Parts: sequence; structure tokens; C-alpha cells
Amino acid sequence: MTLEELEARIAIRAAASPEESYTAKLISRGMNKTAQKLGEEATEAVIAAVTGDRAELVKESADVLFHLLVVLKSAGVPLGEVLAELDARTAQSGLAEKASRSDNK
Repeated sequence: MTLEELEARIAIRAAASPEESYTAKLISRGMNKTAQKLGEEATEAVIAAVTGDRAELVKESADVLFHLLVVLKSAGVPLGEVLAELDARTAQSGLAEKASRSDNK
């Protein structure tokens, strides 16, 4: 499955009834809950990575990708915009791109 296919599946499920679709239920709870769920999944992926639990990292990474796309859907941001941003960044090295940011984290 590609990210674009997952985005399309999320769009279909988001349009369903919250009683029938986890995606619709999550989105209906608002951005705070949707973003919180993404944060929880990201934390679980980090824990799996630092503990060296490969199988759990694979599962949690899938959850992160899914929940990120749900957040994007909820915010009205198409995956294509994110991919275009990534594409634009490939024109320079990662270090140069990071140095050009105003916050320089």
C-alpha cells in the first residue's frame, strides 16, 4: 500500500458514520484528540526504537503513518502538499536546509 492509497482509504472512512468507522470517530472528536493520538503513537514508536524491539517498531510506525494522515485529513492538508515540501527540500543537503530555517532547532 502506498501513502496515497492510505490517504484515499482514510478519506472514504472519514466520510462514514462515526459508529461504523474508527477514522470518522476519531475525526469527529476534534483536532486535539486526533493530534493527541498521533503523539501517543509517535511516543510508542520512539520507545520501540530505543528498546530495539523491531517488530513493535514496525507496528508503531504503521500507526504513526496512519494517524499522521488522519491529522492531515482533519486539518484539510493533502498529502501532496507534504510530499511537495519534501521534494523541494531534496534540492539541497539536509544540513543546509536545516540551517536555513528561522528556528534552527
